Amino acid sequence: MAKEENFRDSIGTLNKEGKRAWVFPKKPSGRYYEYRKWVSYGLLLFLILSPFIKINGNQFLLFNVVERRFNIFGFPFWPQDFFIFVICMIIVVVFIALFTVAFGRIFCGWICPQTIFMEMVFRRIEYWIDGDRGAQMRLDRQPWNGEKIRKRSLKWLIFFIISFLIANVFLAYLIGSDTLIQNISDGPATHISTLVSLLIFTAVFYFIFAWFREQVCIIACPYGRLQGVLLDNKSIVVAYDHKRGEAENGRKKFRKGEDRNALGNGDCIDCFQCVNVCPTGIDIRNGTQLECVNCTACIDECDHIMESVNLPKGLIRYASEDNIEKKAKFTFTPRLKGYTAVLVILTGLLVGMLFLRSDVEATILRLPGQLYERKADNIISNVYTYKLVNKTTKDIGDVSFKLLSHKGKIIPVTHSTFTVPAQGMAEGTIFIEINNSVLTGDKDRLKVGVYSGDRLIETNFIRFLAPRSYR
Repeated sequence: MAKEENFRDSIGTLNKEGKRAWVFPKKPSGRYYEYRKWVSYGLLLFLILSPFIKINGNQFLLFNVVERRFNIFGFPFWPQDFFIFVICMIIVVVFIALFTVAFGRIFCGWICPQTIFMEMVFRRIEYWIDGDRGAQMRLDRQPWNGEKIRKRSLKWLIFFIISFLIANVFLAYLIGSDTLIQNISDGPATHISTLVSLLIFTAVFYFIFAWFREQVCIIACPYGRLQGVLLDNKSIVVAYDHKRGEAENGRKKFRKGEDRNALGNGDCIDCFQCVNVCPTGIDIRNGTQLECVNCTACIDECDHIMESVNLPKGLIRYASEDNIEKKAKFTFTPRLKGYTAVLVILTGLLVGMLFLRSDVEATILRLPGQLYERKADNIISNVYTYKLVNKTTKDIGDVSFKLLSHKGKIIPVTHSTFTVPAQGMAEGTIFIEINNSVLTGDKDRLKVGVYSGDRLIETNFIRFLAPRSYR
């Protein structure tokens, strides 16, 4: 038993000496691979175009950590909206957890940018230049002659160019596409920091896709470890039907005209094609493993082999352990219902927050260290500072303040009306004067309205100090 389980003692990309075992996967083909290509190309298009699409003047996706500005699906999020951004991230995590419980590591095989770029961009270029699995292994073993130098140089050059393009797109997500385009137009000498950032990101992407490759999924990504916690016997994963494949007497090489059922052998003909096509170098027949990214390449390859030897397809397929062992169908378990309930509640909370969210964020605070001032005619005055954040892409003009809860006056230090610039901020100081006779205590709660012309755009509640002895 220990011998059969020794594959769990180390990852699939290490040899017996503990050194890196380079993976040369066979070029996949088949039904699922065609589906993955369409999904991948659609996601690649989405990934490349998202920073350059504008909705109401807002970049579709923006994650400007330095300036603390985020756009998600065209909705701008400022530091004041950080709680909404956190809810969005929690929803993404719960959504991935839900799909992991139900369908295993399907995110890694079909949606993850690492897999999409590696398998659908860099790996396909490698097949075009170096050839399929056998040709790549021969090229790796042969000395550095003219052919190897030419192929390696061409491949590495193309990898670098693509990495540079990816770095540009990645930077557009961080600093904004308009800023990136402007910096490129001005020239690298004008924006050294942008050039350095581009080169750093290019080096990182080149390192990942030219050398680190599948190690990202196996070693660096925590999601592989997470699936060990989330998966159970009811989760649908890429699985080998060991009941059918092994039967009573195990696997056996295929021989034409032989009755495998009579001999007690399973349908697995031990061709190792499922291993050869695996991008992480594992044997799916050993069961669910940390390295498996559910890419379905082994399903397509096994179906092709089964078809060629006139045996039923589906020896490797999407199935749960209970489906293979007990022929049990997929059920919506209490665990899945719990995750779904949490997801629905969080989504409802997010939608509610988005509807209640205003285009202008107003903050009005009493000036630190200042008490009230008593004026003639029993007037009490307090001084406040205000900060207005415009979250839209248009200027908001003719802005003024009005008292909504008490009779009194709001006196700006500078202009009576002003403009809050698009995606900008306006700051200033105001005095609020109220007759002491209309106050009910020494710390009345005032409601202040922020208006653009005659339109109320935001409200704010503040405390107004007054002398206690006058009560």
